[in-house]
Amino acid sequence: MRIAVDAMGGDHAPRAIVEGAVHAARDFGVEPVLVGIPARIEAELRRVGAGALPVQVVEAPDVIEMHEHPAMALRRKRRSSIAVAVQQVCEGHAAAVVSAGHTGAAMGACLLILGRIKGIDRPAIAAVLPTVGGRPVVLLDAGANVDCQPQHLAQFGLMGDIYAREVLGIPSPRVGLLSNGEEDIKGNDVTIRAAGILRDSKLNFAGNIEGEDLFFGLADVVVCDGFVGNVVLKCGEGLVLAIRQIFTSELRGWRGRLLGLYLLPLLRPARRIWGRLDYREHGGAPLLGINGVCIIAHGRSNARAVRNAIRAAMEAATHHVPARIISAIHGEKAAALPCLR
Repeated sequence: MRIAVDAMGGDHAPRAIVEGAVHAARDFGVEPVLVGIPARIEAELRRVGAGALPVQVVEAPDVIEMHEHPAMALRRKRRSSIAVAVQQVCEGHAAAVVSAGHTGAAMGACLLILGRIKGIDRPAIAAVLPTVGGRPVVLLDAGANVDCQPQHLAQFGLMGDIYAREVLGIPSPRVGLLSNGEEDIKGNDVTIRAAGILRDSKLNFAGNIEGEDLFFGLADVVVCDGFVGNVVLKCGEGLVLAIRQIFTSELRGWRGRLLGLYLLPLLRPARRIWGRLDYREHGGAPLLGINGVCIIAHGRSNARAVRNAIRAAMEAATHHVPARIISAIHGEKAAALPCLR
């Protein structure tokens, strides 16, 4: 399977991107298509000893920087790495695209080149988060749409249901609505109206979910607008890093080292815990609602995160997620959603 990779996108591009793609080629048998400035990509391939691995390089002379306005940049830089990478999917040269670069540019390129699935008003980023019970929860939208209407949240619920069912293997996903209280009367006007649509749908609606319950598995899919979702996602990442740094700082000095020796039998389980909470292990989040597979990786992605983002792209492409969404829109689940008629 070929996966197009925006080699110039991300804080550590192209070094981390190329290295992660090489790891993915070795570990998963995938064929990465690295899109960007050939001289820089090839230098990194030599550095990591890619050798005879099936890695293809496609030229894209332009790079969209993080400070640029996505729509203007896409018009001005028609041969940007993200645009050319998405074009690879459009032309059938790759099964999916992965980018750790400008999220707005990635979404814009997907909408312009691949198009939006008919019946879906806005694409959404679906972030997979851990829960205490071990079963993941899908949070969407995690940053693609700042302002949403009730029908958009209902559509997010449908797409999250399909992703949880097809990719995560959850038979009957419970769909919750992120709100400031579990009662039906809680939330703003958009949330209350969205709850009404979801309640009348054929989705397995679990009602309102409060922020404190997100990681306790009360729902398998949690929907919200992209502003709230991105804040939740970044707060979660920051909290994990802060706890880790606090724990590490407490082990400094001779007293800390002595305590570390005493806690040594617990450190191995602790590493597993950090692994479950580390965004790098999940790799990236799919952009649902477009006619193709796109994985949005964290801007700070290192080689391991890129490797896992490519794995996520393989999984979404293997399960034909866009086709499943199209099928659901025309099936029973969409029949009770007025926004999809």
